[in-house]
Amino acid sequence: MDILNLIRIAYRALQRNKLRAFLTMLGIIIGVAAVIAMVAIGQGSKQSIHDQLSSMGSNMLTVSPASNLNGGVRIAGSSFQSLTQKDIIALQKQVQYITEISPSITSRGQAINGALNWPTSMQGVSPSYLDIRKLTLKDGIPFNENDVTTSAKVCLIGQTVIDNLFPGGENPIGKVIRFNKIPFQIIGILNPKGQNAFGQDQDDILIAPIGTVQKRISATIYYQNIYASAANENVTDAAVTEMTSILRESHRLRSNEDNDFTVRTQAELINTLSATSGLLTVLLTVIAGISLVIGGIGIMNIMYVSVTERTREIGLRMAIGARGTDIMLQFLMEAILISITGGVIGVVLGMVSTWLVTATLGWPTIVSESSVVLSFIVCAVTGIFFGYYPAQKAARLDPIEALRYE
Repeated sequence: MDILNLIRIAYRALQRNKLRAFLTMLGIIIGVAAVIAMVAIGQGSKQSIHDQLSSMGSNMLTVSPASNLNGGVRIAGSSFQSLTQKDIIALQKQVQYITEISPSITSRGQAINGALNWPTSMQGVSPSYLDIRKLTLKDGIPFNENDVTTSAKVCLIGQTVIDNLFPGGENPIGKVIRFNKIPFQIIGILNPKGQNAFGQDQDDILIAPIGTVQKRISATIYYQNIYASAANENVTDAAVTEMTSILRESHRLRSNEDNDFTVRTQAELINTLSATSGLLTVLLTVIAGISLVIGGIGIMNIMYVSVTERTREIGLRMAIGARGTDIMLQFLMEAILISITGGVIGVVLGMVSTWLVTATLGWPTIVSESSVVLSFIVCAVTGIFFGYYPAQKAARLDPIEALRYE
C-alpha cells in the first residue's frame, strides 16, 4: 500500500469523528505551543541579559567586599567593609591594564522638590564612573574632580526621578532638590536606560560626587564597590589578576589568608545569569513537555477505542486480501496524522502566544528554528510511539473472529 493511499484512508477515518480527533489533538497542541513559548521566553531573556550587561561595558570589572572569617565566624559580604581610599590610590598608581577607576557608595532616601517627594537612591561616584558604565547625559554637564574634592552639593538626575519630582515637564537643570534634608543642585540629566537584567529601574537614581555622599550622606570612609574598566576585553583576565594582587597587598593579606574582596567581570556575570536563565528554561520546557506525553497517551487511548470500534472493518479488509502490515500501517498513519496536525496547530498557537507575551507584557522573546523543528520531530515520534501498540493490536486480529465481532 503506497503512502498517499494510506494518508487518504487515514484522513477519511479521522473525518468520520472530527470532534473526537480534535480533542485527541488538544494535548499535542497545548504541549507544542507551551514548549515553543517557554523556549522563546527563555532565549529572549538570555539574549536580553547579555545585551543589557554588555551595554554596561563588556570590559567592566566590579570589586566588592567579600565575606570573611573573623574569629571562626563568617561575616556576610554585605556587612563587611574592606574598600577604602587607600585601595583607590594603590590601584591608580600600579595598574597597567585598567584605564578608569571609580569608587561607589549608594544611599537610600527621600528626594524632595517643594511639596513633592520620591523614595530613591543616591549613588556617590567619581567622574570616570559615567565612562565605565557607558552613561551619557541628555542635558546639562557632568561633575568633575574638583566637585569630588570639595564635596560639592551637585547631582545628576535620572528620568524616573524627574517624572515624579517635576511632573509638569519643567526643565530640572539648575533646580535645587533635597535628599535626606541636604540641598543638591541638578546639573545634568541622564539618558534613560530602562530596567536592567535584574528588573531594577536604572533611571530611578541620583548620581553625586563620591566625596559629597561620603561626608554629607553616609558619613563613612568605606566604599561599597569599586568599578573599573579594562583597556579592552582581551586583557580583562589580566586586569582581574592585577587588581587582586594590588588589593591583597593594600589589605596586607598573608599568603594563607582568603581575599576580603571579590573581583567580578561582566563575562562572569553574563555566564552566571545565562546559566540560571537556561536552567529555568529547561525546567519550564520539561513541565510543558509533560503535556506532550499526556497528548500521546490520549492518542494511544483513542486509537485503542478506534480499533475496538472498527473490528469488523479490519476483518473485512483482511478477508479481501489486506495483510497485517497494511492494517498496522493504516492505524499508525492515523496516529501520526493526528500528532502532526496537532503539532502544526501547536506551532502556530505557540508563535501567536509568544507574540502576545511580547506585545502585552513587554517580555523579550526569540522563537528559534530549532524549537520548531524539534517540536515536529517530537510530534512524529509521539505519533509513532503511542500509535504503534494499538496498530499492532489491529494487525494481530484474527480475520474470522473480527468478522464475527458485534
